Amino acid sequence: MTHPIPEPEPTEPTEAPAEPVASPAPPPPPMGNPPPPGYPPPGYPPPGYPPPGYPPPAYAGYPGYPPYDPYAKSRLTAGLLGIFLGGFGVHRFYLGYTTIGVLQILVTIATCGLGSIWGLIEGILIISGSTITTDAEGRPLRE
Repeated sequence: MTHPIPEPEPTEPTEAPAEPVASPAPPPPPMGNPPPPGYPPPGYPPPGYPPPGYPPPAYAGYPGYPPYDPYAKSRLTAGLLGIFLGGFGVHRFYLGYTTIGVLQILVTIATCGLGSIWGLIEGILIISGSTITTDAEGRPLRE
């Protein structure tokens, strides 16, 4: 005879008693003393911003003189190029006026050299400061 194996009795799962959900712990207090009044809080400046500092000093130059522009062209150089090589428009190329420089070359060739008087006159006017006073980018010519 065989004895039947008794099956275990089903038991109902027992639930653990519900524990109260605790609120998250408050953040720890900041380390050290708070900053004195008028000073920024810790972590200043915000991420992504450079730290504050003194503004860069402005170049004052010399009183009574305009500020120095390293890209400005010389009026004397442009005038002398106009006087000696004006028929080829070299002074216009120097100042950045390439279209007029090419035109002066064409006029000089078409007139068999008589068009070079145009460059001579412009060179004198540039040195005297009465006509061309800026380069092609609008910068005033240096003395």
